[in-house]
Amino acid sequence: MTVPATPDADTCEVSCVHPEAVARARAVQPDDDALGRAAGLLKAVSDPTRLRLLTALGTGELCVCDLAAVAGTSESAVSHQLRLLRGQNLVAPRREGRIVYYRLADGHVSALLGNVLEHVSEGTWGPRPWLTAER
Repeated sequence: MTVPATPDADTCEVSCVHPEAVARARAVQPDDDALGRAAGLLKAVSDPTRLRLLTALGTGELCVCDLAAVAGTSESAVSHQLRLLRGQNLVAPRREGRIVYYRLADGHVSALLGNVLEHVSEGTWGPRPWLTAER
């Protein structure tokens, strides 16, 4: 006895192409370089430790020692993560004597974090204390 296949919710049951929709979508596609840079940025924020550092920096400037305490890891590990975040222009350093302070690079980073965390929380977090410095 043959059991009919259950349609997969992620695929069409019939093959068809909507030329106008395809043309509209193709017209707004970023170039390959921009897509590669965007993918690198998203990869940088996809690590839980780096995301924890970024949300901490959303409250204001912090030194490496402070960030290590927040993340519960070593200063060396934090420095490594900050180097990756700096490479993606997500954080900016400021040296004061022998201490290096970090902050979010700009409002785009704050908005990115806010959007991502709001999306995953579906509005259950209430106020977003991790973004107070940028607002």
